[in-house]
Amino acid sequence: MDDALLKAIPNAEGVVFSPGRVNLLGEHVDYNDGLVLPAAIDRYVRVAYIQRDDAVVQIRSLNLDASISFSIDALEEKTDVNGNPLPKWALYPAGVAWALKEEGFSPGGLEAVIYSNVPIGAGLSSSAAVELAFAAAWQAIGDWKIDRMRLAKLCQRAENEYVGVNCGLMDQFACAHGVARHALYFDTRNLAWQPIPLPLNTTIVIADSTVQRELSASAYNQRRSECETALAHAQSVFPQARSLRDITVGDLNTLKTVMPATPFQRMRHVVEEIERVRQGCGLLFADDTAGFGRLMNAGHASLRDLYAVSIPALDTLAAIAQEQPGCYGARLTGAGFGGCTVNLVESEKAQSFVETLKAEYQAQTGMQARVYICKPSRGVYVKHIK
Repeated sequence: MDDALLKAIPNAEGVVFSPGRVNLLGEHVDYNDGLVLPAAIDRYVRVAYIQRDDAVVQIRSLNLDASISFSIDALEEKTDVNGNPLPKWALYPAGVAWALKEEGFSPGGLEAVIYSNVPIGAGLSSSAAVELAFAAAWQAIGDWKIDRMRLAKLCQRAENEYVGVNCGLMDQFACAHGVARHALYFDTRNLAWQPIPLPLNTTIVIADSTVQRELSASAYNQRRSECETALAHAQSVFPQARSLRDITVGDLNTLKTVMPATPFQRMRHVVEEIERVRQGCGLLFADDTAGFGRLMNAGHASLRDLYAVSIPALDTLAAIAQEQPGCYGARLTGAGFGGCTVNLVESEKAQSFVETLKAEYQAQTGMQARVYICKPSRGVYVKHIK
């Protein structure tokens, strides 16, 4: 697709490669100061770009066969140059420009063509990949010295305050910091992180249920609110707790008697999921792939039963996968309500796993899953053309 990009903008200065991400463990904990274990994957948002001499940002999406133009000087209005509301897909690059300005940078006009093979609405962080792609393009043009963590936080701010999705930092972090052949241990409280090598004989298989979700219109923000309610109850017993991160597994029995059922269930998932990440990192270092897979399976059950973000299609994908030879673990990945499962599979059995998973899913649901064999990849980068 790079040739098509460059045909669409033959005088491009560079092309940004911005990866999607998959989360192996640690779902719905990043906005609770938790620990997560994502990996950037070798499916990318690509943006070819050239600087303009005015304040207009002109973007053409090859996926959507759509174009938009907006002004850097009128970002607050969230409208195009003709005064029409920006379409949803354009809010992400516009939000990045807004966040850069809010942080004291001066993004200028840009002509860009975008193409993505990261599935949209599938829980693989296509939005974060778009954000980081445009942030990296503006950084390259401006030659700004912005470290990767600050760039990730700028993009998170764009999504929180401009797009209106109250996401944590994990997606933007993984897109910015990806390391080939590694998962990324990330402490969302103190921002400490460490690459953790995945077992050599394993492959990441992502199965898209093809049930799309609309994150800002989903129950995502409701779950955040329920976690805040749970924390308020927990603080009545443990006033030192700053977030659900500070509640331990041992505290749950005490709190169960003083909280309504729903906030307690949300809290229990968060507390136990953070513990699964701690255990999972140790198991990976010990080369206990089977043990790590069991934690993935337990994570899916928790997301289904306690956090209530799974749907029947995802449960079906996970159940089929967990029964297949060579599959160590399977769980939904991303916010849920649709999207994908992630599967850790023995490499030699990956192809037969894919074929069986697709056939069984269609037989049981009547839908056709899109299944991708992926590798952990490097974070966002720019190929300069001139």
